Amino acid sequence: MNYKQSVKIVIIGAGASGIAAATKLLKYGFQNVKILEAQSRIGGRIHTIPFGDNTLDLGAQWCHGEKGNVVFDLVKDMNILDSTGRVFLDYECIRSNGEIISNEITVKLKDIMNSIEDKEELLKQYELSLEIALEFLEVYQKFSATYEGAQTIYDVSGKGYCEYTTCPGDSVLNWKHSGYITLLNILMESKGKDFGKLSDRIKLNWPVSKIEWNNNFIKILNSNGEYLEADHIIFTGSLGVLKDNIDFLFEPRLPEINCKAIQGLGFGTYNKVFIQFSKKWWNDDFLGFALHWRIKDLESLRKTEFSWLENVVGFYIVRYQPNTLFSRVAGSSALFVETLSKAKQIEGMMYLLRTFLKNPDIPEPVDFIISSWNSNPYIKGSYSHRSMETEKMGTKASDLAQPVVGSDGKLKILFAGEATHDHFYSTVHGAVESGWREADRLNEYYTNESN
Repeated sequence: MNYKQSVKIVIIGAGASGIAAATKLLKYGFQNVKILEAQSRIGGRIHTIPFGDNTLDLGAQWCHGEKGNVVFDLVKDMNILDSTGRVFLDYECIRSNGEIISNEITVKLKDIMNSIEDKEELLKQYELSLEIALEFLEVYQKFSATYEGAQTIYDVSGKGYCEYTTCPGDSVLNWKHSGYITLLNILMESKGKDFGKLSDRIKLNWPVSKIEWNNNFIKILNSNGEYLEADHIIFTGSLGVLKDNIDFLFEPRLPEINCKAIQGLGFGTYNKVFIQFSKKWWNDDFLGFALHWRIKDLESLRKTEFSWLENVVGFYIVRYQPNTLFSRVAGSSALFVETLSKAKQIEGMMYLLRTFLKNPDIPEPVDFIISSWNSNPYIKGSYSHRSMETEKMGTKASDLAQPVVGSDGKLKILFAGEATHDHFYSTVHGAVESGWREADRLNEYYTNESN
């Protein structure tokens, strides 16, 4: 019997892992493959939008590394990636009174922070102002929290942090004029706005409300009363969605090993801000700056409606967007900023620019956009990390990736997505690899069945 012709496989989520899984299943010869996507677009946390004369990525933004990175391997010969350069290395440090910290001191501070994991003694080698050093430590902690996808750096497990593997090479490769959506188009072999080889296989605006499963069938329902049946599902929704829906999405409840991983693995939010001006008002050699809050200025700020600005990390230029600055909002402020009106968001960010640069004449922006990942009910955050709770519960990504098997021994529910990857979690290349992994699992399963 040719199982690959008849077996019904439903993939939940049309992000990088879902599309990677679907396209590889088709290569293996599986014919009955569908993707259910809750949103009106594909991509998940890849969200490329038009902005100015180019595009922006509100979600995944950079190809992180080269060697061992499947995303880089897929596109390296297409001339669509470019280095972001030293934007996140050679930025300035400016205090809340407008004082620009000297380059000599800034270099020393960065040297200490870049080496602190291995050389704690380095802290004793420099004569630095304790006040400025503590300000920089605050900046470093906020930046690290956004990098890890955690509310604070203290939420991150040091042991778990070491599980992450960095791909050698340039870690902030940008997509020039095309955006990260290009990767999905390549996977789908799309030549325009269609879905390429996945045309007629992706159902948009199909939010899954319940997954009923037993030995005889899997039934996937949405809130409109529609349903599909499947022999297998690959769930690629975010860990944030799983955390929010663990008690009622699956019936019966998932096995304990999966539930424990869902509860224990970390998943946080940070938001990106892009501010476009009618023309560039900064110097050509300007790359960006970190925000150093003096204690007395910070105490004053906390008494105002702008207290959330404490967790804005800095402002940086955007390659291929010459009139645009980029910022990040970390910690609890990342959640709070999503509740503000656009006018209040702009007012806050412009207050920072004008205060730190001591320039009240900086013009109002002509365009402004902020990502809102936590309030998106189909995402609920940015990406996963290894938290202190992960360590406490003794769980890991491979536990989340453990497939659910019926009492008849047959595969029922499989999991993919960046949070299921042991060492490339939080990345698109990790998401793609996880989708391929589950496609491989099903192919091997049916190859063995045929034999």
